[in-house]
Amino acid sequence: MKLVECVPNFSEGRDKAKIERIMSVVKADSSVRLINYESDADYNRTVVTLVGEPEPMVNLILKLTEVCLKEIDLNHHTGEHARMGAVDVVPFIPISDIKMSECVALSEECAKKINELYDIPVFLYANSAKTPERESLPNIRKGEFEGMKEKIQEANWHPDFGSPSIHPTFGCVAVGARDFLIAYNIDLQTADENPAKQIAKAIRKSSGGFQYIQAGPVFLENRGHTQVTMNILNYQKNPIYRIFETVRMEARRYQVPVSGAEIIGLVPKDALIRSLRYYYSLEGIEFPEDPTLQDIVSDVKKYLLFRDFDETKIIEYFL
Repeated sequence: MKLVECVPNFSEGRDKAKIERIMSVVKADSSVRLINYESDADYNRTVVTLVGEPEPMVNLILKLTEVCLKEIDLNHHTGEHARMGAVDVVPFIPISDIKMSECVALSEECAKKINELYDIPVFLYANSAKTPERESLPNIRKGEFEGMKEKIQEANWHPDFGSPSIHPTFGCVAVGARDFLIAYNIDLQTADENPAKQIAKAIRKSSGGFQYIQAGPVFLENRGHTQVTMNILNYQKNPIYRIFETVRMEARRYQVPVSGAEIIGLVPKDALIRSLRYYYSLEGIEFPEDPTLQDIVSDVKKYLLFRDFDETKIIEYFL
């Protein structure tokens, strides 16, 4: 069976009733498995994780787009996370018996239908991008909903599908195919955003840091502290432990403790094991040949300070 993961992000994380109305469409679709969904009030965003076969997945994304079009008006939206659309991004990720090239074709099919059905402009990104400058989602999204009104009219930024004019309430959306990405945030026990800003600058690719890291600072008003928020685009070349220890080292210069970390969405078991092997080697302990998911959860809480983490955050739990 061909299986694809899809992680649509929609721009609502505060209104619980509205989130449930949107998610009711997803929950009612038995052809695609809803793995989880996480809403954050500070980011004002919900991240949905889905696994299913290709065509049912496209059909569900179209339903999700339709309900978000009815429920979300970005003219009245604020939040810490950058956004340009009510459904902001739709990545297709190969999971089982499906090639990246097939996911690219799937993303193009989905993008075309979103535009034709709802008159929403769509940008192709990541492996689906038609030009190098569109491979990076932050590059496309720069300016966000408000700035995109003028940006989309520039010749270099016409959408891949649709006319060069954003939808007045929905905005526009990025659709693409990509490898597995780890959405990872590290908590700094301070309300001062400057340390997070400087640390993000030190670790992200765009300012001379790690090759496969996108990062930025954010203040979480509900929690009363800041975060270095990031995407790890390749956990094999930029393992979690290396990023975590670098952030902890950099935080010391500002006398700011690292108090925790979180994974948004799912994480591969392999990514956790790669980091745990590092900590076991520091202590001179032999790493177990086949650790259970329960053991892995316990260890990542101990060594990587993961909070709100259990077996259901590990993709192998569902596969």
